[in-house]
Amino acid sequence: MGLNEQDLIPYGKYKAKVDLSAIKNDKKGKMILVTGMTPTKAGEGKTTTSVGLTQSLGKLGFNVAATLREPSLGPIFGIKGGGTGGGKSTLFPEDEINVHFTGDAHAVSSAHNLLSALTDNVVYRGLIQGFSSENITWRRVVDMEDRALRSIVTGLGDLQNAPVRETGFDIVTASEIMAILSLSSDLNDLRNRLSRVIVGFTTDGIPVTAKDVNAVGSLMALLRYAIQPNLVQTIEGQPVLVHTGPFGNIAHGCSSVVGDKMALSYSDYVVTEAGFGADLGFEKFMHIKARFNNLEPSVVVLVTTVRAVKSHGGIKTKDLDAENLNALENGCSNVEHLINVINSFGLKVIVSINKFPTDTSKEVEILKKKSLEAGAYDAIECDVFSKGGDGALDLAQAVVEVANQRNAQINYLYNSDDSIRDKVDSLATNVYGAKDVKWSLAARRNLRKFTDLGFDQLPVCMAKTSFSISHDPKLLGKPEGYTFEISDLRVSAGAGFTYAIAGKIVTMPGLPSKPRSLDIDLNGNIINLS
Repeated sequence: MGLNEQDLIPYGKYKAKVDLSAIKNDKKGKMILVTGMTPTKAGEGKTTTSVGLTQSLGKLGFNVAATLREPSLGPIFGIKGGGTGGGKSTLFPEDEINVHFTGDAHAVSSAHNLLSALTDNVVYRGLIQGFSSENITWRRVVDMEDRALRSIVTGLGDLQNAPVRETGFDIVTASEIMAILSLSSDLNDLRNRLSRVIVGFTTDGIPVTAKDVNAVGSLMALLRYAIQPNLVQTIEGQPVLVHTGPFGNIAHGCSSVVGDKMALSYSDYVVTEAGFGADLGFEKFMHIKARFNNLEPSVVVLVTTVRAVKSHGGIKTKDLDAENLNALENGCSNVEHLINVINSFGLKVIVSINKFPTDTSKEVEILKKKSLEAGAYDAIECDVFSKGGDGALDLAQAVVEVANQRNAQINYLYNSDDSIRDKVDSLATNVYGAKDVKWSLAARRNLRKFTDLGFDQLPVCMAKTSFSISHDPKLLGKPEGYTFEISDLRVSAGAGFTYAIAGKIVTMPGLPSKPRSLDIDLNGNIINLS
């Protein structure tokens, strides 16, 4: 990658943190953004494709790096499993990356919960006039899926356990501190963002911040190493910076700004990934991350599978192995819509068809044809799971071809000074295909409050289901002509966005009926990660 040895802080034999001083001011490389169609239970293989494409670019002789999010322990023991790719397109060391890694998630959890404790202590001792327990908005976090912690009461018992309040836990990837860590450009920016975190409001409606409860310095002490990107590699030897892990359906779903800037300092091409489908990860990457950090991509790769497209066409998971051309054509509406969304930003998109053994040639040809007719620059079948870097050479060549064309003028879907309502309306109609937006009473109340406080200048981060373009997970394909429902509106002042909650979305997932069961082999290596 070209880093100096003194820039590295080793964590064991196969991974290291990289000092922020290694970031160069000049941007050398071109950004390749990998996103996906709307996710299904069939799986799409977005991370596997990202790793495989990185390996393919390496095989073509380019100096390439990837920047990916850190896996979360919650999904690892839930349905999703590990977050390091699969087959011959995997990160190394897979087990260490997936479980504990360099401790960044633990640092975020410690910082978040310390802020909770300090906030409770300020209320207990009456240090801020008009600030009481019922006005605390800051919850706690844990890096595990545990539905029993969604709604709890703390401070029960005698008065020494006060304050009593209704609260709950979120998963650590939903923590605003995780989002802050991901979006911070350096230690000073991290400090400034932490100081703006809102932990509650006084009875007069004045925000109480982390600075007000004297927490910022202690949070910095816990996060001083967590802001440094983590360096690992693909199994074919390309460097990968794996750093931060904000959820894509709750937060903005992208790896860190400092990781991207570091990789772009040294590489010809940087492959990065945006969480979940393009209606979430891609849109948030553009409006929340790229827009304010000079990280606009040169080309976008949209990952699809024949199986996932048929799932959007109404086929049950157990029937996806059988050829079904009608279902495939119906499900293509999802891919076609997301191609149009990406093109509307002024960016060219290449559709990657992640190959499965049950795909038929007719199905693949239909998906290619539909993608090209919708405006994709190209549509290419890939087999990186079975072939590694050799499985996406055509995709890599197409990516290089587009990335070296003249940079397009980016067209954002709203202006920064638009009202919160106008920003949400634009996303609902242009990205989610809705005819209009319905705001709940609680959401309208917060809309007025946050506008009065000046937060209307921030971008909007939509918290919604990942399984539909809409707010309703049952609406597959390309929903149209429906009412997009906003149930609540909140603000992450430190991260720098307001976030609207659409429909029913939980910030603490629960374990599935059959949680993933890990184990170790005789040599102490973790097994069953994927």
